[in-house]
Amino acid sequence: MQRRGFLAGMSGAAGALPHTALSQAGATWPSRPLRLVVPWPPGGTTDILARQIGPPLATALGQPVVVENRGGASGAIGTAELLRAPPDGHSFAFVTSTLVSAALLSRQPYHPVDDVTPILRLADVANILAVHPALPVRSVSELIAYARERPGRLAFGSPGIGSAVHISGEMFKLATGIDMVHAPYRGGGPALADLVGGQIQLMFGNASSTLPYARSGAVRPIAVTSARRAPYLPEVPSVAEAGVPGFDVVEWYAVIGPAHMPPAVTERLNREIMAIVGTPEARARLLDMGAEVVGGTPAEFGAFLRAEVDKIGRVVREARISME
Repeated sequence: MQRRGFLAGMSGAAGALPHTALSQAGATWPSRPLRLVVPWPPGGTTDILARQIGPPLATALGQPVVVENRGGASGAIGTAELLRAPPDGHSFAFVTSTLVSAALLSRQPYHPVDDVTPILRLADVANILAVHPALPVRSVSELIAYARERPGRLAFGSPGIGSAVHISGEMFKLATGIDMVHAPYRGGGPALADLVGGQIQLMFGNASSTLPYARSGAVRPIAVTSARRAPYLPEVPSVAEAGVPGFDVVEWYAVIGPAHMPPAVTERLNREIMAIVGTPEARARLLDMGAEVVGGTPAEFGAFLRAEVDKIGRVVREARISME
């Protein structure tokens, strides 16, 4: 319902073109309908958000914005297809942080930095470290002590291998030296259901989906995974604040295009999309569902993306994460 409320408010061949052609594309853009690829099946948060941004963006640009779903391989299949499109600004994609982990884990034919034009880091969603109420821990330090006394006996759930939720759990294991079992599910909903039911003991759940359970008392939130406290759970410390220095992982939503898009096109898309989601009303609605608008320039998003590749790549190597 929170997501529906937000969305209701929202509704009011890389490198193949020569430099001269790219310049002309920037000067006349957009000259035909735009293609917005969502590398996920219809109905998910990313898809719904893209379809709500599409109409006001079409009005601002004077051309239709056609949303195309290309799901599969945790977003990697649709992303790889998008990145093969001509970089003239008429094709771009709405992606999540799995842009990086899927490329690292599924061996898809794209590099999450070299083959991408960063357009906008739209919003961050922290994960909530939540435990089943029957687990006798109320803080990060208590959880660490409890897990150390029971190596391999606690299970943390996730929507799947390589998800931001999974990466959060593996980072926590590496940072604290504890031994927990990863329980991957086919989506966050089933994982949360088993956490509520007590089949698993904890989860680094996406805030948008975990908040209602935390507020109702169905699960106990003991920390958030962002570097600082989340404004929607101000009484809950960050993992870093609670004794794991430097811990910082979020699930982010962003807009990208194929490599070598004209800078003028990239900057225009950045401005127009931020105008849609950057109003106080839209920011408040996003925050209520656990998402904080980030914004910033394409260059800032590019720097962040490079840092994410380094950070997630290190976790994948050290935790020996594999799709197999």
